[in-house]
Amino acid sequence: MFTTNHKLVLASASPRRKELLAMLALPFDIVTSEVEETSVQAATMQDYVKGVALLKTRDVAKKVDNATIIGADTIVVFNNELLHKPTTREEAISHLTRLSGARHAVMTAVAIIDSKGQETTFVEETTVVFNELSQELIEAYVASGDPFDKAGGYGIQTAGTLLVKRIEGDYNNVVGLPLAALFTQLVALQIIQFAKE
Repeated sequence: MFTTNHKLVLASASPRRKELLAMLALPFDIVTSEVEETSVQAATMQDYVKGVALLKTRDVAKKVDNATIIGADTIVVFNNELLHKPTTREEAISHLTRLSGARHAVMTAVAIIDSKGQETTFVEETTVVFNELSQELIEAYVASGDPFDKAGGYGIQTAGTLLVKRIEGDYNNVVGLPLAALFTQLVALQIIQFAKE
């Protein structure tokens, strides 16, 4: 269906991003970045998430020659506040209690750096609406361990889907990679071509 003459590298250890990128049925390698995400300072949430995605992608671009690097970062924003990956049970419960019955934004920034060092970035935003969550449900979900490696303290592709009433926007964006928007960008940059018969 598609072809590329670029060596593609995904700058992420996320199994979810790997699964999504694999849907393009193009070969790619995975090289992870070793950067401190919290070092990014920015005036807006969009600039912050874009800054983190670029930081990760530039780090991998330094390690790999003659490749197009794709990196991403996903954040959960509630009332203009960043809800990081929770590190304690209390923090996870606090995140979910705040999100209960409310709307929040999930932003994923994608950074693409081609073999010539040309940088392209974009931010995709999806609105997620949570059900009213009982204390029992919150505590049971936190006890499962699922919230701890996930922005906002839940995973929409795991049992966290039980917390969600509806979404407005790209589901894959909430998982961690807005695949349709990324594909459109890769075609526009002529990194991906449509295969001829």
